[in-house]
Amino acid sequence: MLTAGEAAERIRVGQTTSRELTEELLTRIAADTAVNAVVEVRREYALSAADRADRGGGSSGALHGVPVTVKECFDVGGMHTTWGNPAFAGFVARRDAVVVERLQRAGAIVVGKTNVHTMLADFGQTTNEIYGRTNNPADLTRTPGGSSGGAAAALAVGLTYLEYGSDLVGSVRLPAAYCGVYGLKPTNGLVPQRGFQPPGTPYVPSELPNLSTLGPLARSAADLRIALRATAGPEAPYSYTLRPPRHRQLSDYRVGIVTDHPAAPVTAEVGDALSNTIDVLAKSGAKIVEKWPDRVDPNGQADEFGRQVELFFALHGGEPSSLTVDQLLTTERNRLAARAKWQQYFENVDVFLCPTSFTVAFPHGSTTIDGRPYEAQVFWIAHASLIGHPALSMPIGRTAAGLPTAAQVIGPWHEDDTAITFAELLGQLVD
Repeated sequence: MLTAGEAAERIRVGQTTSRELTEELLTRIAADTAVNAVVEVRREYALSAADRADRGGGSSGALHGVPVTVKECFDVGGMHTTWGNPAFAGFVARRDAVVVERLQRAGAIVVGKTNVHTMLADFGQTTNEIYGRTNNPADLTRTPGGSSGGAAAALAVGLTYLEYGSDLVGSVRLPAAYCGVYGLKPTNGLVPQRGFQPPGTPYVPSELPNLSTLGPLARSAADLRIALRATAGPEAPYSYTLRPPRHRQLSDYRVGIVTDHPAAPVTAEVGDALSNTIDVLAKSGAKIVEKWPDRVDPNGQADEFGRQVELFFALHGGEPSSLTVDQLLTTERNRLAARAKWQQYFENVDVFLCPTSFTVAFPHGSTTIDGRPYEAQVFWIAHASLIGHPALSMPIGRTAAGLPTAAQVIGPWHEDDTAITFAELLGQLVD
């Protein structure tokens, strides 16, 4: 199946039409009885929008005429927004989320929505009482990850050209890893969150956009760049320009690498894939630095991330935090200190490569994974989430059983395209 960028180019030069691609996509969605990734479509709207795109030519935006989907929790005018919660089953959004507005401004046609875990509350599973369970296309008995599992599965099985999800505790990166696609957690605060709230919850712009982040999923790193250019930046009257990558050749990159840690030791399958990837990097001429950044305590930062998640839910109406005021201040100082250490590290290193997860996709309903705690999935994604840096998951091959393996690329703060371009170059050699 084409990438979103390839589809837009074919429409632009007249090799195909938006109507043809949209009809084909809707047919595939309707025929899916196994994966259960796309849970609502707007067929008539999509076909009408495709016809308008074809009449209007191919110059309205980078995604002109390309049919896409978004995670169910984003508001799309006229469609349900339930967050997988039966209490919201009848809610229909009256306006579009900023992400949806911007994708459509770039020419995309939002044809439907993909499944989520109930209230986005699980990073390893995607199931709810309204739409049921989403399965991993590589093995239907296994999870696609969560809570953007529907998004990643839809991409992997060819039910969409581009997706948009959310990432608090790895909810873009983990599903991307388990389904074998690309998923980006942008620099925190880069993508506005209006229209990404449970029904009845007012949108309150935050001056502290920590942890919760909105980002694209795609079948190529180049598509991540297209999506980010279309959606990133504050709302008017403010503006934003995506910084160019530090390098455009793999041999010019300085790459920090860590492939294992006792807190979440990788399985043999993940370890072998990472080892092969490092071999490819070494042959490319990239400079490799195999260690954690100086003065970074991986266990301490993972623990700090857990406290930040507790504070996040307290701030957004969950259980009150158990932290005292002094502990709260210490936690915030630790977060800022961690960011400063990583920013100093990225003065001499361009990207940091590590696992996205210690494992490949695991069977539905697992409470432990290969003898490791379920929560061990969080260790490798915690560091970029804590410091707010861009991080993406990229496929690096498959196991003998056909399950995707993945690596995580963490980039400098507000230099998302450095991480994207590195993944794009590396993906040409390992994907």
